[in-house]
Amino acid sequence: MPFSKLNLSSQILKAVSKSGFKEPTDIQKKVIPLVFEKKDILAKAQTGTGKSASFILPTLQILNKERKQGKAKIKILVITPTRELTLQISQHYKTFGEFLNPKPKIVSIIGGESIGDQLYDIQQGCDIVVATSGRLLDVLSKKQMNLNHLDFFILDEADKMLNLGFAEELELILQAIPEKRQNLLFSATLPPKILNIASKITKNPIEVSVEDSQPIVQTIQQRVISVNQENRSPLLRHLIKEENIEQVLVFMANKRATDNIAMKFKKYGFNAQSFHGDLTTEERIETLDDFKAKRINILFSTDLVSRGLDIKNIDCVINFDLPRSPSDYIHRIGRTGRAGKDGLAISFVDYEDEAHFKIIEKKLNIKLEREEIKGFELKGEAPKKVKGLAPVKGKKKSKKDKLREQALKEGK
Repeated sequence: MPFSKLNLSSQILKAVSKSGFKEPTDIQKKVIPLVFEKKDILAKAQTGTGKSASFILPTLQILNKERKQGKAKIKILVITPTRELTLQISQHYKTFGEFLNPKPKIVSIIGGESIGDQLYDIQQGCDIVVATSGRLLDVLSKKQMNLNHLDFFILDEADKMLNLGFAEELELILQAIPEKRQNLLFSATLPPKILNIASKITKNPIEVSVEDSQPIVQTIQQRVISVNQENRSPLLRHLIKEENIEQVLVFMANKRATDNIAMKFKKYGFNAQSFHGDLTTEERIETLDDFKAKRINILFSTDLVSRGLDIKNIDCVINFDLPRSPSDYIHRIGRTGRAGKDGLAISFVDYEDEAHFKIIEKKLNIKLEREEIKGFELKGEAPKKVKGLAPVKGKKKSKKDKLREQALKEGK
């Protein structure tokens, strides 16, 4: 099915064609017609399925069709979990709105940049606001932003936002927007907490599901290498050199680890950089731009870049530290093998990681062979499981005792 079958305008089709897109993805085929029918939508779709375009294209068309003369008013509000995704969606709105007349005015609201400049841009008139929730609340507190004319309220990567305190912020955002609006919610998973959030936003959404996690897992070559923790860094250097891996994204457990290993790799002559939430907005933008342009070949990152961001031509993803959950594993390895290209994902596993990785395999219904690289073989023995002692009855504090202790502390 071509995009022309989705009732998109000639101006938007021209922008889609210029961007190199030929056929809509499954999520786009399902969501775009429903947006035109003014339906509320709760969509389950993994990152990399084209879901951003599924709400950007129809909302742009409706905005252009219904826009009146005079100063632009905010009609579309998109909330995302990260600064990078906010800027990426803003750019997509600009790209797909290139041939509209007048062109849509888009403002990105993110932390780490001047709130005064953002307020000025809003007051000059804008059609679309793409924001992280925390900075949006900062702007709303200034009482210089009018959302009374809002037509679309869009949440992207909703399950990711749950980890960032979004449930508490949502109530304040909902108070600032009109009750009559169209709601579009996108999430990679739909656990009870997400369904609870959805029920606060919309009562009868149409549920759309694109089950593609298994194909993503199956289309990427996955390897598991058994290696002691202290040998992971030397092994990574060996693999990059011996297997001629050009662009590699390495996932680490925490911010400090990304900085430390990036520094070590630079000393060994590698073109490496770290990426995490403590960097300034300018540093984050510059680092990602350098990685996309291949000025950086090795990017050591926290899970900040595991979702949503469209980075092409990543040859290999390395799970230096294992992800916390099977869904995080899918998001990570989905950074490679995009746009129909071959992808490679390598996970480092030692004795302590083995049980956790087996859970990931079981949940994803996969079974991967363990391999060892000569010179970096896994040494030692697996620790023996020690059965825990039986609990001693009466030794554990009761709920009442805990409450009394808490009350005494608060009374001091």
